[in-house]
Amino acid sequence: MSDGQPRERADAARNRRAILDATKALLAEHGAEAVTMDRVAAAAGVGKGTIFHRFGSRAGLLHELVGEPARALMSAVTSGPPPLGPGAPARERLLAYFDAMTRLVIDNIELVVAYHAVPPHPQREEFHSFWAAHITALLREARPDLDAETVGALLLAPLGGELVPHMVRTGAADRLLTAVRELVESVLRTP
Repeated sequence: MSDGQPRERADAARNRRAILDATKALLAEHGAEAVTMDRVAAAAGVGKGTIFHRFGSRAGLLHELVGEPARALMSAVTSGPPPLGPGAPARERLLAYFDAMTRLVIDNIELVVAYHAVPPHPQREEFHSFWAAHITALLREARPDLDAETVGALLLAPLGGELVPHMVRTGAADRLLTAVRELVESVLRTP
């Protein structure tokens, strides 16, 4: 049964995965600034032209790496098991979401740093709108007395700031995770 999408050849799928995995490994080992298309090609065992043909540019490659975990988290939020997915109280879902988003950023910190140096992801607005709507809906349910839209944006904003890479790179990822949770819990406390 076909969904109308052309099927990817097996060798193309293997090359795609090798390129993405090599890029992730290089980001983790050398940091965002040191990842070049030449290094990715060598690490993936493909020609540089294969990368450009598949992803168009370094930005396209980074966009694909950013998109994968973002889409996975979106799927978990909409159809995964509770408390991240539907079926748990709003308070628990909100805490689970911020835990998951913070872990996503921590686990991909060099990718996040590299992403900030390229043009925005083509689905950036879709991703941001999804997170904003999710957080706002849960805050409205858990704390109807708040300006859920603004408070939600304020809760999410620090994860895109300069403090996060600094904390992760200096070994304070656990402190970051705890602090984000404490911040969200403080907002969830009713006056």
